[in-house]
Amino acid sequence: MTTDKTSTAVINPEAAEGADTVVDPRLLVREQGFGGYISEFKRKMRGGDLGSIPVVIGLIIICVVFQSLNSEFLSAKNISDIAVAMVATGMMAVGIIFVLMLGEIDLSVGSVSGVSGAVVAVLSVTHGLNEWLALVLAIVSGAVIGALHGFFFARIGAPAFAVTLAGLLFWLGLMLQLLGDTGTINLDSDGVVGKLTTYYFTDVAAAYGVAAVLVIAFFFSAFLDSRRREAAGVPSRPLTDIVVRTVVLAVFAFAAAIMFNQYRGLPLALVLFLVVLIGTDFLLRRTTYGRKIFALGGSVEASRRAGINVTAIRISVFSIAGTFAAIGGLFWASKIAAVNQGSGTGDLLMNVIAAAVIGGTSLFGGRGRTWNALLGVMVIVSIQYGLSLEGIKTPVQYMVTGAVLLATVVIDSVTRKTQKTAGRA
Repeated sequence: MTTDKTSTAVINPEAAEGADTVVDPRLLVREQGFGGYISEFKRKMRGGDLGSIPVVIGLIIICVVFQSLNSEFLSAKNISDIAVAMVATGMMAVGIIFVLMLGEIDLSVGSVSGVSGAVVAVLSVTHGLNEWLALVLAIVSGAVIGALHGFFFARIGAPAFAVTLAGLLFWLGLMLQLLGDTGTINLDSDGVVGKLTTYYFTDVAAAYGVAAVLVIAFFFSAFLDSRRREAAGVPSRPLTDIVVRTVVLAVFAFAAAIMFNQYRGLPLALVLFLVVLIGTDFLLRRTTYGRKIFALGGSVEASRRAGINVTAIRISVFSIAGTFAAIGGLFWASKIAAVNQGSGTGDLLMNVIAAAVIGGTSLFGGRGRTWNALLGVMVIVSIQYGLSLEGIKTPVQYMVTGAVLLATVVIDSVTRKTQKTAGRA
């Protein structure tokens, strides 16, 4: 006797009355169609599983408000400038997300980014080393620094907060030492590092081509994943659901392509950022290593008993954070075509952590995606550019960004408490 796979997972409404039972959203959509989306949305709201909803709503509000104040906010030039400006902070936020997934923090990423910029400048400009080799060595230096932090935290047992705070000071001092008495080393704006933020694919086919590739890749990835789940006998998304999601992505992707082509073309910086986001998202969600990070963020003791090498994972995660801090530092150096005493300082650390948290990564560990870096940095940079268009000075920008970060942390805390009450945390 055969049994319908989906029917066995349907919840009896009478039995579920008064309880917040977890249902796979793919099953709800397949069983109830559009009503399934509504049912799943209500369940998530009751259980405190807000996901990226707050930040998406926030982005919409930001765009509406600043566009109403200044019609230049959504102009092709401003959108392109925002896209390039957010990459440096976004790259660093990707690394921070890995650390936050463990429920830890890395306060050194700003200084590490400054050191990487100083390394590439000293090696390529002062000592005449090949710029590609200098770039690779700068990134490797970030990875080694991060691994060193991870060693003191995971192997020695020192608190990550204290270790990375010490790193913040030490690597800042090293950066100043490397830069020497002048305190500034100018980079060739036409060099490898310089072109990271100044090169644009001017052919209109480039922007449309990247948009098409993203949309097609998303569709086939979702479709094949659905087929695999269906073959394995677990709930899967129906084709109509996949098509709807693909159409929504296509609208945003091609709208962005149109905007970029109206200005200077597709920025190389944005393409590299998207590649990093896709790659790291795959690493976290589709590999054994990524699942170990999620498990470790959920419970260290449970992970240890499951046979996970907690020390190795922790060291590797901090090394990843150092790597992306170094990459972010190269983009900052590219943006100003120089490395100076202010590199990696100021509000950079605050913005990096804020981007990760605002995007939806939990400060308590175990929840987040690298795409949160994109959403979070879009919020921060959009606010900064919107306020700048209105002539509002830096102190107010700090206060507004701080208020947004506080609101996000409060939402994260309330969400966590709601999930505990609902028995889901």
